[in-house]
Amino acid sequence: MGFAVGNERLISALTRVKSYLDYGAFTPIQVAAAHALNGDGADIAEVRDVYRKRRDVMVDAFSRAGWTIPAPAASMFAWAPIPEPFKHLGSLEFSKLLIEHADVAVAPGVGFGEHGDDHVRIALVENEHRIRQAARNIKRFLASSAKQPNNVVPLAAHR
Repeated sequence: MGFAVGNERLISALTRVKSYLDYGAFTPIQVAAAHALNGDGADIAEVRDVYRKRRDVMVDAFSRAGWTIPAPAASMFAWAPIPEPFKHLGSLEFSKLLIEHADVAVAPGVGFGEHGDDHVRIALVENEHRIRQAARNIKRFLASSAKQPNNVVPLAAHR
C-alpha cells in the first residue's frame, strides 16, 4: 500500500500506469490499510513512540561511543555522516569495516545517490538493547582503529 502526492497530471499518469501493472494487493494488506486509515491513530502514536525512543537511544549511545549522529526529525532511519578518520574510504568501504569489525550493518550512502558517499543510513529496526550493543561494538571498533595504521583493525580483535 502506498500513496503519492504531487503534480496532478503526473499523479494521473501514475494512476493510469499502475492500473495496468497492479491487479490488487493481498486482501489482508488492504484490510490492514483500511483499518490504519480509518482508526483513531492510537497505534500510529505507539509506533512513532517506539521509533522516537530508538532514535534517542541511538543518538546518545553512538555519541558516547565517539560517533556523533544528528537526530532525524521523523524517520525510521538516521542519515549518519561517516566519522572523519574514515571519510576518505567512502560509504561502501566504511560499511564493510563496520560489518566485519563491529558486527553492525548499515546501508552505504552511495546507494542513495552520488552525493551520499560521505554518509551511511542506519535503520532503527532493532530494539533499544540491540542498539546499545551496536554502540558498544562501534566504540571498540573506533578505539581499536585509532591504534592501527590506515584505520585497519585486525578481524580477530572483535570476535
